[in-house]
Amino acid sequence: MLLNILNTLSNADRWLFEKINGQWTNDFFDTLFPFAREGNHWLPLYLFLLVFITLNFKNGWWWALFATCTVALTDMTGTYLFKKNFERPRPCNDPEFFDHVRLILDRCGGGFSFISNHAANHFGMTAFIYLTLKPHFRSPWFRLIFLWPALIAYSQVYVGVHYPTDVICGSLWGILVGSLTAMFFNKRYGIVIFDNQLKA
Repeated sequence: MLLNILNTLSNADRWLFEKINGQWTNDFFDTLFPFAREGNHWLPLYLFLLVFITLNFKNGWWWALFATCTVALTDMTGTYLFKKNFERPRPCNDPEFFDHVRLILDRCGGGFSFISNHAANHFGMTAFIYLTLKPHFRSPWFRLIFLWPALIAYSQVYVGVHYPTDVICGSLWGILVGSLTAMFFNKRYGIVIFDNQLKA
């Protein structure tokens, strides 16, 4: 019974992968998604955010430290808790499946596939940002920041280096870790705009 369920999930996972990677494609996406998944392209945004928070918010340095720890936790647990134990090959490295993969990148990349550290890291960071800063950004539009890690997670499947379940589980794990670090930060420190602190 359990084996049948796992086989069904695996087949559905591969079916959805082939749809995203091989059918729901166009030339624009072939340019966009490889660019979007590159962490170095997001580095200026991260640096700007860290500098902005530390200069404008009380406990900003603690916020920057917790944000960094969030990414470190998602990355290390993604590798040592999941990848090293599940040892799932990437679709582009799977000898039983790689001929179904339209690899857009120059190389497949090393390491295992489950979970996606890209998804975990970016969703963890975004969850932390959202939960710690939402008192200062009360607009419902602020939730749209989750489109950013969703784009990166989808890109991992589109370019051929992860299965959909890799990025879904990575996203959920990142949200969990980011929520826990945000909860601890909010309880221990919280974040206050310097001007508001002076007026209090």
